[in-house]
Amino acid sequence: MFFMSYSLALMAESEPVPAQIGEKRGCPEDEQEDTPSKKPRVEKDHKNGGHSLKDEEEEPECEAGDREEDGETFADMMKHGLTELDVGILKYVSDHKGFSGILKERYSDFVVHEINKQGKIVHLDDLSIPAEESDVLTEEQKKQLGELQLFKNKEDNVSIEVMDDTKEKRTLVHKAIKTQFPGLETKTEERDGRKFIVAYHAAGKKALAAPRKHFWPKNRGSFCHFVLYKENKDTMDAINVLSKFLRLRPNMFSYMGTKDKRAITVQEIAVLKITAERLAHLNKCLMNLKLGNFCYKNHPLKLGELQGNHFTVVIRNISGTDEQVHQALTSLKQTGFINYYGMQRFGTTAVPTQQVGRAILRNDWKEVVDLILKPRPGAEKEFLVRCREEWAKTQDPEAALKKLPNKRCIIFSK
Repeated sequence: MFFMSYSLALMAESEPVPAQIGEKRGCPEDEQEDTPSKKPRVEKDHKNGGHSLKDEEEEPECEAGDREEDGETFADMMKHGLTELDVGILKYVSDHKGFSGILKERYSDFVVHEINKQGKIVHLDDLSIPAEESDVLTEEQKKQLGELQLFKNKEDNVSIEVMDDTKEKRTLVHKAIKTQFPGLETKTEERDGRKFIVAYHAAGKKALAAPRKHFWPKNRGSFCHFVLYKENKDTMDAINVLSKFLRLRPNMFSYMGTKDKRAITVQEIAVLKITAERLAHLNKCLMNLKLGNFCYKNHPLKLGELQGNHFTVVIRNISGTDEQVHQALTSLKQTGFINYYGMQRFGTTAVPTQQVGRAILRNDWKEVVDLILKPRPGAEKEFLVRCREEWAKTQDPEAALKKLPNKRCIIFSK
C-alpha cells in the first residue's frame, strides 16, 4: 500500500494567517464514487469536479440551521450521517489543485506529541526511575530491616556498611530506609575508619507518629510527573486503568489536555504522592500503555498549560500526483489552514450542540433548557423519555425532575 507521512506542529496560540479564502474543494458525489468508506478524506479541489468560485456567487451558501426550512432537520441529517457541508465547513485558504486520500485508516496513522509550556515536544525516552528510588539496599539488608521494624525491639539496630564513601550514596541509603521502613530512624557512625548507617527504632513522638507521615520524604516534591504513552485509548480511559491498578481515585491525577482515542499519543501526567517505583512497576502489566521519564515536582498539572500538540499524520491511498502533493504541502507551510471545529464538536443527537451553544451566548436560558429537555427521536432510557414528555407538556422543570431516579438528580436549584 502506498502512503505518505507528513508532520506539523499546531500551536495553541498561533496567530491566524491572512489569506484569501477559496471555496471547499470536492463534492460529495465524487467522494461516493471514490470509496464507500466513511473515513475522513483529504478532498480534491474544484478543478477536480467541485464547484468553481463563480458558482459560489450564483448559489448562496446555507448553514446547517437553514436546511431545516427546506425540510431536512438536524435529526434527518444524523440518520444519513452528518457531513462537513452540513455544518458549514466549506472553505480552503488556497485555490491550488488538491488531492484525495484517507486519514486515520489505522490508529497508528495519527501520532500526537504534547508540547509542554516550556515549548518542548514531549517524548517517552526513559523508563528508569530517579536515582533516589534505585534499589540501594540488598535483599539481605531489607530482610534485616523488615525484622527490626516488625519486632520493635528498642535495643536492636541494623548496621549497613557504606562501601562507596560519598555523601550522595549515604543520602540514598538514608532515604531508602525511611521510605521503605516507616518508623525507623537512621544515623551515620564511623568505626575503625569505616562508615556505617545505623537503623534503629524512633523514640518518643516519632515512634508514635502514624507510619504514613514517615512515608513521603520532606525534600521530595509531592507530585510524581511522568510521560504517558498510549495506543488506541483516550486519556480518561488510561487514567481509569492507572487508578484501578494503583487503587486511587482518578482525581489524584492531573494533566494539561485530553488526547484522541484513535491515535498514538504522548503526554505529561502528574499524580499525588505515588512513587516512581510503583508507577514503573505497572509497565510489566499494562496493555497499550507505557510510563516513563519520572521526576518529582511540587505542583500538579493544569488543563490548558500546554503550548500545543505536534502531529504526525499518515495519508493513505493518495490519488494526486507528486506535484499536487508538493503544492498542497507548500501551501500548508506558507499560509496554514482554516482551523475549523472538528465534527465531534457538533454532537450525535437530534439536538445539535451548536444550537445550545448559540442560545447560551445569547443568554437565552429558557431556550437552552428547552433544547436540552425537549423530546427527541431515537432510543433513550425510559426515565429520560418520561422526563422529556413532562417538560413538553408542563414546561415545569421541577415536575420534569421528579421523573428522574433519585440517583440521577445532582442538585435542586431555584
